[in-house]
This record gives sequence, C-alpha cells and structure tokens, in this order.
Amino acid sequence: MGKWGAGALILVVCGASQTLGALSVPGAAAGTEGRDTAIEKLDAVLAAQSDETKARYQYRHPKETLTFFGVKPGMTVVDTLPGPVWYSTILSEYLGPEGRVIGVDYSLDMRTAIGGRYATEEFQQERQDWPQRWVREQEAERDENEAPFSAFFYGSLPEEMAGTADVVLMLRAAHGPNRTEEKGGFFTKALEDVSRILKPGGVVGVVQHRAPENNSDKWANGQNGYLKQRQLIEFFENAGFELVESSEINANPNDHPTEEDSVWRLPPTLRGDDIELRARMEAIGESDRMTLKFRKPE
Repeated sequence: MGKWGAGALILVVCGASQTLGALSVPGAAAGTEGRDTAIEKLDAVLAAQSDETKARYQYRHPKETLTFFGVKPGMTVVDTLPGPVWYSTILSEYLGPEGRVIGVDYSLDMRTAIGGRYATEEFQQERQDWPQRWVREQEAERDENEAPFSAFFYGSLPEEMAGTADVVLMLRAAHGPNRTEEKGGFFTKALEDVSRILKPGGVVGVVQHRAPENNSDKWANGQNGYLKQRQLIEFFENAGFELVESSEINANPNDHPTEEDSVWRLPPTLRGDDIELRARMEAIGESDRMTLKFRKPE
C-alpha cells in the first residue's frame, strides 16, 4: 500500500471546492487547519497509488467521490465488493489508525441466484471463507498508520458491527442485488444490513452504471450492469433512506448503451476479441454513472 508524507505530490482536482469544505480530521483543531490537513492527506494518498490505479481517476474521480460522500479520516467505512485498490487500499491509508474499513461481499445465496459460474460448487467452496481470507490478506499489507480491516457477507451481519459505520459505499455494486431481487429479495436483505450497520444519520454513497431512461426496464434490471436512476432512488427510499443529494461527478456523456450492450463492453473489462470494437470502447471510457448520497434517518 502506498504511504503519504508531507512531501508527496498534491493532485489538483478541479470543481471539488464545494465538497472539500466538509472535510476535517477528528481530534484536529476546528476550522481551516483541520480541513486542510484532511485534504492534504487525501491528495497524498491518491498521489501515492500505482500508475495503473491513477489511470482510473479520470473515470472514477476518487477525490470528488469520497469528499461528496463526506468520508473523513477516523471514520468507519463499509466498502461493498472491495477490490485490491477500489476502494479499500485508498480508504485504509486515508482513514488512518483511528478509522476502520469493513469489506462486504454478496451472499453466496445471491451468487447462486445470479447463476453461471457463481452457482458452481467449486466457486461456492472457494468463496465461503472470503471474509476471513480477505481480512488476512489486507492485514498482511497494512502498517500501523492505516485503518484495520474486517469483513462479512450481506445477510450475515455480525451483531457487534451493528450501529458502528459512518458511511456505506456501494460503488458499482447495486446491479447484482437488483437483478436477483425477485429471486430472493437479495437487494432488500442487503439494504437491511446497510441500515443496521449504519449509525443514525449515517450515509450510503452509491455510484452506479446509469441506464438510459428510454431503454426497457427489463434490460435495465442489472443483468447488463445498468440501472435506471429514478428506479434506484425509489428503491432506496422505499427501504427507509433519504436522498440527500445527487451529483454528475461520475457522468460520462459518451456512453450510450443500446439494448444490445452490457457495461462489460467498456473499460476496464473490454469484453470481446474484436480489436476495432475494443478501440472504440476505450475511446468512450468507463460507463456513465449516477452518484447518489442517501442518509439513514436519525
């Protein structure tokens, strides 16, 4: 994991001034000093990542996204479907030793409902100890200046985690539960865990591949990676969350999926062997995404 220091390169991200003002460090002096310390730390953490990771910044806007959701050092943050970097590595370095990163994966029953390789006995056996294995792998790379890790499956929230989280991140992770909602209420069950793990007033930060409103609801149920913004907002509100604000920081006006497309035609997956098609998809970039900030009522 990259480390940050006083001499680290500071990334300048335009258009983030309104959201950056909300950043502060618990325990730091109130006002400008605490705010600036948090901004400098986030800048330095992002600057210290690998070139491969930084190549995704133009599409994923991690500085603007984390500040829009109000993520601050010292918080407990839940990362849905954590990857090697996105967002757990960045979070651990940024939150610091007073913070905590909790990884959460889809339940094995939900994976079975998705089908394909996820329903195979081999996959299920390999995945069943994921929480312990993931924590072990992350802790092996963590140092004393970074936030510790824990993990669970949606549908199996440990009681001791209830009411501990400041923010739950669902970044490009809502389409799987949505596509299996009719098969077992898996999205409903996931949001029940989200509500239980959040403190009163806690935030749910959602970034999701956005379906064109003119495409059919059947195509936009999540099986192609895309969801309709109005329907996703309605689902969260029906689950008891309040929409605080939406943002276009992760929008991509070049992405116009038809009902013959899936999100995985685009980077970074670039599914398919057609070299000319892959070049056109790379020119589009990553998907058009909605960015939604919800709140658990006090």
